[in-house]
Amino acid sequence: MVGVADLPTVSNRPEDPLHQSRSSGALRTVGQKFSRLGQAPVAAAATTGRGIALALSVLRYAVQDTLTRRLPVGEFVWQAWALFKVTATPAVLMAIPIGGIVTVVVSGLVAQVGATALLGAASGVGVLRQGAPVTAGLLMGGAAASAIASDFGARAIREELDAMRVLGVDPIRRLVVPRFLALLLIAPMLTLVIIVSGTASAFLLSVTVSGVAPGSFWNSFGTFAKMTDVYFALGKGLVFAAIVAIISSMRGMEAKGGPRGVADAVNAAVVINVVLILFANLIITQISTMFFPTAVA
Repeated sequence: MVGVADLPTVSNRPEDPLHQSRSSGALRTVGQKFSRLGQAPVAAAATTGRGIALALSVLRYAVQDTLTRRLPVGEFVWQAWALFKVTATPAVLMAIPIGGIVTVVVSGLVAQVGATALLGAASGVGVLRQGAPVTAGLLMGGAAASAIASDFGARAIREELDAMRVLGVDPIRRLVVPRFLALLLIAPMLTLVIIVSGTASAFLLSVTVSGVAPGSFWNSFGTFAKMTDVYFALGKGLVFAAIVAIISSMRGMEAKGGPRGVADAVNAAVVINVVLILFANLIITQISTMFFPTAVA
């Protein structure tokens, strides 16, 4: 008979080879995770540096090629039309609920304090100062960014960009600059379209639902809304367009790994654009509030 002492046993002592290999594997995994966490700030700084370098190159080529008449006008016009087509209709459709939401929220507040005559100022100015430029920026950061990033990503995985460099053609000068200028061209158009549509929807809801007199709405709107607000709204649109053009182009040109890489580039471009647009809007709003406070004429 075989006794209990004769049965093989598995040792859990530290000197057991199997135990040591498992422990070293777990420690190696934890070390790799901490290493990746430590590399994240470095990668973020490198991405920021590449974005700044690309922005400087685009600005230099845009001014230089425009002055020397080397700008590919055909590509610029085509990109402006293509980007306007994918953003114009959604701009109108988004502006209507934006104006309505602002009016519905504000109407309840002003009704409680008995200041329904100021509904035009509150809703209309809200659309003018925040709703219109942010909506235009988010549209460009979604629809336009997807179009630009997917186009550059497809070119990158097909090695078209490398082929252009081999032939002595700079992709930044030939492809990025026209899209950059095209977005700068359509950004004020989108902002104005959203201002008109959003203000019109706010007016209709104020008159039909809240019972505000049309004259009272426009009187309060004209009292508080100034041309400075329009200028800042258009300026925000231009800043947002520049951000979208640079980030989307950079992410698309750096796409790797086939169709999955293109999808990842598009997703990263949209997310980064939305975050940067919101932070830029906060900074510009703070500047406008500090130097151009709201005042009744």
